[in-house]
Amino acid sequence: MTAREDILSRIRTALQDSPEAPQIPREYRSASGMGADQLIDLLVDRLVDYKAQVAVVPESEIPATIASLLEGARSYVVPEGLDGGWLEGMDDGGSAPRRRVDSPAEPLSVSELDGTDAVVTGSAVAVAETGTIILDGSANQGRRAISLVPDHHICVVKAADIAGILPEALRRIDGTRPITMISGPSATSDIELERVEGVHGPRRLDVIIAR
Repeated sequence: MTAREDILSRIRTALQDSPEAPQIPREYRSASGMGADQLIDLLVDRLVDYKAQVAVVPESEIPATIASLLEGARSYVVPEGLDGGWLEGMDDGGSAPRRRVDSPAEPLSVSELDGTDAVVTGSAVAVAETGTIILDGSANQGRRAISLVPDHHICVVKAADIAGILPEALRRIDGTRPITMISGPSATSDIELERVEGVHGPRRLDVIIAR
């Protein structure tokens, strides 16, 4: 008997009396009941606690806010489906343009991303209670690599996409997509509890919440 046959035989033996699976209680909260302003305030509080920088602005001020955050950046990457209006007025001409576009058809290499100063993306949904921003690989967010390799991530969150708690957020996304959950800049601690940032992702996270 092979190992596979042995395992399957044990499973059949364990299930031969057809035991009924117990019912799992699902009495957890499924909605927060918070209003729009409460959701924004709570998300800002959590993001700041995680050492992210946050700006709450009208949608019309997104381009100016992004331009300000990119001052000093020699290069930045955007996903192919990013709203072009968000980059309006940003001079990207010249012999060495700063902006690089990543797309499924022409993905940037890891070394190219590593040499890029910043990335600008949208987001799928944010969870106010946990301060978590969720990306799902949609066109305005792009591949997971572009949000993980550059050292500075500028992420735009629309106020309408803020959920109070995780169950609300999960109902808004497709769980089969490549999900990235971001709770502040990348950080970890060693055995002596010394915080080190930028180990597993961007060292700096700027979140623009658009009302």
